[in-house]
Amino acid sequence: MAKNTIICIYFLFFTNSTRAVILTENCIQNTYSAEIGVREATGKNDGEQVEKYLSSTGLGKGNAWCAAFVNWTLKKCGIKTINSAWSPSWFPASKVVYENGKGSPQTGDVFGIYFSSKKRIAHVGFIDKWGDDYVITVEGNTNNAGSREGDGVYKKRRLKRQIYKVSRWRN
Repeated sequence: MAKNTIICIYFLFFTNSTRAVILTENCIQNTYSAEIGVREATGKNDGEQVEKYLSSTGLGKGNAWCAAFVNWTLKKCGIKTINSAWSPSWFPASKVVYENGKGSPQTGDVFGIYFSSKKRIAHVGFIDKWGDDYVITVEGNTNNAGSREGDGVYKKRRLKRQIYKVSRWRN
């Protein structure tokens, strides 16, 4: 009888933990996906929705907002964030799950692209699907060309080798 109770408790804990991770992952994906198509009002890091992203980090219109989009999305899902619009800050060692071509990114993880001209990660967004050669992403403050200073939220197809680091922020 005690053995069955332990198995039952383990099963309940395991399935509830797994369910919580799936619900969080779904929330992240549903939240960022609903934002695809948001565009800046005048092309100057502004507009009602862009300003909501920025305000989640304490910033106002006119600031770069790719990391603010990440922050806003995670906060909408009840995830504790660092409230930062600074792209490099999204990759503390304790959260990194992919680096130097090693790791297993998942849907809802945050990716970073390194820019040599800036000598740092200078653009972030979400992994939507991790493939063998390509990654499907959803990212703010980009455009059709994949710029880090774009005009909206886009779903992109990027080469996997463009991704420098990936972090996981689920609770």
